Amino acid sequence: MSRGPTAVALTVAGSDSSGGAGVQADVKTFGAIGVWGLCAVTAVTAQNSGGVAAVHLLPGSMVRAQIDAVVADTTPGAVKTGMLASREIVEAVAAAIADGHLSPLVVDPVVAASQGGRLLDPDGLVAMMELLLPMCAVLTPNLLEAGLLLGRSVSDLEQMPDAAAALSDYGPRAVLLKGGHLRGERSPDLLWCDGQATWLDVPRIVTAATHGTGCTLSAALTAYLAAGLPLLESCQKAKAFVTAAIAGGVQLGPGPGSVDALWNWGKPS
Repeated sequence: MSRGPTAVALTVAGSDSSGGAGVQADVKTFGAIGVWGLCAVTAVTAQNSGGVAAVHLLPGSMVRAQIDAVVADTTPGAVKTGMLASREIVEAVAAAIADGHLSPLVVDPVVAASQGGRLLDPDGLVAMMELLLPMCAVLTPNLLEAGLLLGRSVSDLEQMPDAAAALSDYGPRAVLLKGGHLRGERSPDLLWCDGQATWLDVPRIVTAATHGTGCTLSAALTAYLAAGLPLLESCQKAKAFVTAAIAGGVQLGPGPGSVDALWNWGKPS
C-alpha cells in the first residue's frame, strides 16, 4: 500500500562520488528527517577523502529540464541550492525557480570543497548574488563564503553580526552564518532575521569527520521548512541534526571523514 501525502523537498546541487556531500548528503538528510527528496544534478565530481580529482558540469538546459520534470509532478515544500559551478547554471536555476514560483529557497553558497577545489567560478558567484539572493529565504554561508560574497575577511565571532547584516542587504530574508571554522570549545552559528541576531551555539565536537557539514545543515533546514516548521525552529532543529551527524561521522579513507546523516539508522550486521 502506498503512503499518503508527505512533505517534499528539492535539492539542486552537484554529485559527490564519495557520498559525503552534495546531492547524496542532501537526499540522505531529507530521508532521515522524513521528507521525500527530489534532486536536480548540476555537476558530476570525482572525489574521495583526498579531494576533488575532476569536475564535469552539466549544461544549464539539462539542469533546468530536471527541475521542470520533477516540479511537473509535485510542488516541493522547500528548495535548496548547493554547488552551481557557473553563471550558466545559476541563470538556469534562477529562471526555473522564478517560473515555478518555488519557495522557500535555501541557498548554500558552495564555493569550494572542504578538501580543496573550486566549485563556483567568480562569474557564477556574481550571478548568484544578482539572481538568487533576492529570491532567497535563508542564505547559509560559512565564514569563508561570507568573506567572498562581501569582498572582505570574516574571521572572528565579533565580525559575524555585521557580516550577516551586510549579507541580508543583498536580499535574503534571513542569513544563517556558520561559525564552524572558528577555533574554540564552542561552535556558534548566527541567525540574522529582521534585524535581529539569534545565536545557535553548541559544544564543538573534535573530529576529522566534517566533510559534508554545510550540505547536511542546509539540507536539514530545507527539510524542516518543507515540513512546515517556522524559520527559527527549523534552524534550531537543523543545527541539532548536523551536530548529531558530525558526532556519528564515518572514516572511509585516509583523508577527512564525512558526517553521517543516517547516524541513527540501524547498521548492517
